[in-house]
Amino acid sequence: MAQPTFAASSLFAGTNPSAANTPSTTVTNTPASGSSANNTFLMTASPSRNRKSAVEGYKPKIISTIGAKPACLVNASVTYVGNDQIYAFGGFDQYTDEVYNHVLRLNLTTRQWNLVDNYGDIPGVRMGHTACLWQGDKLLVFGGENEHRQHLNDVIVFDLKTAYWTQPELHGPAPRGRARHSAVIHDEKLYISGGQTGHDSVLDDITFLDLKTWTWSRSWKFVPRYDHASWIWNGRIWIFGGINDDMEKNNEIWWLDLRGSPGFETAMTYGSGDRQLVSSRQRITNSGSSQGATGSTGYTANSSVQSYPSALISARSPYVAPGSISSLKFHSSPNLPSQASGTHFHIFSSGCMLDFVTPAELSCETGLSSLELDTLRWQKLADGKDLFSPNYRWHYCTTNAEGTHAWLLGSPVEPSADGNGVTGNEYLSDVLCIDLRKYGILGNELASDSRPKLPSSDANVSSHLTGIGADLSLTFDKPPETGSGADFIITADPDDMDFDASPVTEAGPSSTALAPISCPIHVHKFILHARWPHFARLWSAQMAEFHSKKMHIPEPYSAVRAFLFYLYTDSIAPNPHNGPNLNDTAGMLVMANIYDMPRLRLLCVNRLGRELDTEHAAIIWERASTANEDWLKRRAAAFCLSNWGRVVRTVAFRNLSPGSILDLCSEADTDSRVVSGEELEILGQLNRPFGAGSTRKRSLGSAGVAAAEDDDADEGAEDDGMDVN
Repeated sequence: MAQPTFAASSLFAGTNPSAANTPSTTVTNTPASGSSANNTFLMTASPSRNRKSAVEGYKPKIISTIGAKPACLVNASVTYVGNDQIYAFGGFDQYTDEVYNHVLRLNLTTRQWNLVDNYGDIPGVRMGHTACLWQGDKLLVFGGENEHRQHLNDVIVFDLKTAYWTQPELHGPAPRGRARHSAVIHDEKLYISGGQTGHDSVLDDITFLDLKTWTWSRSWKFVPRYDHASWIWNGRIWIFGGINDDMEKNNEIWWLDLRGSPGFETAMTYGSGDRQLVSSRQRITNSGSSQGATGSTGYTANSSVQSYPSALISARSPYVAPGSISSLKFHSSPNLPSQASGTHFHIFSSGCMLDFVTPAELSCETGLSSLELDTLRWQKLADGKDLFSPNYRWHYCTTNAEGTHAWLLGSPVEPSADGNGVTGNEYLSDVLCIDLRKYGILGNELASDSRPKLPSSDANVSSHLTGIGADLSLTFDKPPETGSGADFIITADPDDMDFDASPVTEAGPSSTALAPISCPIHVHKFILHARWPHFARLWSAQMAEFHSKKMHIPEPYSAVRAFLFYLYTDSIAPNPHNGPNLNDTAGMLVMANIYDMPRLRLLCVNRLGRELDTEHAAIIWERASTANEDWLKRRAAAFCLSNWGRVVRTVAFRNLSPGSILDLCSEADTDSRVVSGEELEILGQLNRPFGAGSTRKRSLGSAGVAAAEDDDADEGAEDDGMDVN
């Protein structure tokens, strides 16, 4: 099955937030000047006030397309190019044995496929090539295999604006022709690794093309793979998936350090060093094969043959790579997806490798998992039943450069006449659109690697923060008499963190004590106005807070303080001094929902999903329910049920309201039951085989809840079997 192409990028097009609950507004009469309004905002209540979710869980949608739908081509390239458009090029028609060089465009808005009229130096037919988005408006096509099983090593550029093909003049030792390799663009270099060539041999080299000088580097020895994925993160090129030289699928991940190596970092110059001064812009067309053949799609296949002089191929054996090479093999983990079953698509986003395990011809466990590259830890983000319909088969996957959305292209299936299998549709007729942010994926722009890390200034050299946020943090919550310049006060509901709560009295002849409030938090209205849209609206309308320079937010003090600290620092990273803990982050998630702040919401969901543990699972579940975060709620509920014996003994669980405890218990599957003792040992013995991908039942303590389908990792579920080289 064809594998998608990948292009690493750190661009970000901004977030289109989904509709969120806006805070209710209550009108109260307050003393004010004639020029001000007599209204003030009362913030919505905290989770303890039972604000219930009215939003159903997120479910990716399948859209059916119209127009010139392509056949279910094998080894074509499918690339998302922005502006709701996907381009497909080339591929092999398994029903007619034809290889194509057609360019097709899918408009996701109109759901229309169109055959693109293209011009210029049109490439020959091919399959198993790669097509990477370059400079936002070009497709960079490399290699592939034509209908005569000849493996190509040419580079062709397709301009998306003009539909014009150009073949640049290349210099240096061209790599061997190949198909089913991987390609990724980073720092104006096209990195090519692995692939398959004649006689079913698997290539184990890596090379790059300098896109500034169009000069090939030499080839280095790396890892033998084809049908794999590659991407670049944190100064390394990573390889995962695919088939090795033993023709086996595997669970190994490899990486090669690019930093600190002149071979990778020095700009390639034409004719430098020991590189051959030859041009690869030569094409020999076999006129005897020029007659087109028509396939089932009605398109005409271009049967031109491309071959290249042997002088263009570097005859030397690959050099040892100049950077360090490391690998890790996963043996077993509760969240490790088996590469041997299902159809896998691997994409990169936000410092994670995402593994879509889609249905294959035979039934298999499906789902969406992530591998965090910083920790090399697997997590299960979604079950297959929540993502994929069993009535569809998916053949291609592509993602946007921002890493916030993915699209799977495929077709519906029907049971075969003998009932022993399924038959597929002949066309790529359907698209599954997935918003990865719904599963706690930040997107490349918010990931730490792609954001500039400016050091703190001389005023705060020891801060864990970066940039101006480090300096602003020094002025946070400092009384005006200290010279901080604070000119606004915010109070909250007192909690365990606040030791100076004081009751509020209502002015009048018969003063009545109201609910206590926390100690004041001293802030600067300029920063709140610039960073908090709700405050800016309140200030512009000259509400009562505009005149009193005070505001009360009916949320826990620690959450409010963490929220305000985020406005100063743009960070929710943990830190012993001011960084929010998981309780604070869960409270900030509720506030992000109240004030419709999608960026903060995404940061909170990402951190809570990654750091979910026994002590905080119950409170994360409750706050996710309050904030309408269905994915996080289900994830926390599954964690609680899988670790019931420990979760019910935590402070967070005991602080839940009786109604919330009943709701959490109702999260269990209808067939679930509490088991203990010998039954737990039997369940442990019925575990999946070593390294397999089947569901695993876990138990911690003397009692637990065994559910038919709910299975998530506990805090101790690290990758308990791996080899590191």
